[in-house]
Amino acid sequence: MGKVAQATQTLVTAEEFAQLPDDDKRRELARGLVIEMPLGGAEHSVLSVSLAVLLVQVVRADRLGAVVGADCGFVLARDPDVVRAPDAAFIARNRLPGGRPPKGFFEGAPDLAVEVVSLSDTASEIEARVAEYLAAGASVVWVVYPDGRRVWVHRSLAESFVLREGDTLTGDPVLPGLAIPIADIFAR
Repeated sequence: MGKVAQATQTLVTAEEFAQLPDDDKRRELARGLVIEMPLGGAEHSVLSVSLAVLLVQVVRADRLGAVVGADCGFVLARDPDVVRAPDAAFIARNRLPGGRPPKGFFEGAPDLAVEVVSLSDTASEIEARVAEYLAAGASVVWVVYPDGRRVWVHRSLAESFVLREGDTLTGDPVLPGLAIPIADIFAR
């Protein structure tokens, strides 16, 4: 089941998007259009939470910033507005207003965005998200492919590489002390 654009095709701003009712539907805003996101499934959730926990362990230990989950929106572009919610993300402390996460959407990209590919994601949708995060200032984007047990690391549109079991995922350049064996990400 693919994502569904708002039927009216009326462009919505990030502020209008934030006012939509909280009806437990997962949504993003793509170039002003509200997109409903299907639920990702158990494997998707386990991987998202596991990666968030691994990030939290490093980030909290050294008070480096904040790790957020899939319910945090990032305003990546304006006019038309883009609001994305990665499965996990890290924001450096010096980018947090007053050292704390804002109550509403975060203006700008996270320093590190994590996308876990679900059954409903298409290659073009993943490529678009990666490009949006990087264009908005993300330093690195991890795209996790559960079926292939691999992680693509994107540091720019021109610099990306794939890691497989036997490799180690690092937090460079934003979390230099982080090192996660790929096999550990997919351990059951």
